Amino acid sequence: MSWRHSVDALDEAVFAVLADAATLDGVPVAGMFDLSGDQPKVGRLNTGLAEPRLLLRADDAAHAARGSIVIVDLPAPDGGDYEVVDIESPEAGMTLLRLRPLE
Repeated sequence: MSWRHSVDALDEAVFAVLADAATLDGVPVAGMFDLSGDQPKVGRLNTGLAEPRLLLRADDAAHAARGSIVIVDLPAPDGGDYEVVDIESPEAGMTLLRLRPLE
């Protein structure tokens, strides 16, 4: 078994257990949703605002864009409709979507 195959198998196992169901512009995806996250700061002052985010595999997030709609399938207060406000690639093979709740 190659190294790459081993990493893919581990990734698959982790996502099978820890991933949250969501849709990205109507397409089902599995990602790791975090509502608490790092609270945005203004200088040294903590704003106390929540910064929801969804970590996806890069392939699942390939069509994501600012303004995309994410629906997280979790009970309140976490689940619901969100808009993508920023997209980052913090590590190889993963994409982080920073979200804003839709009202």
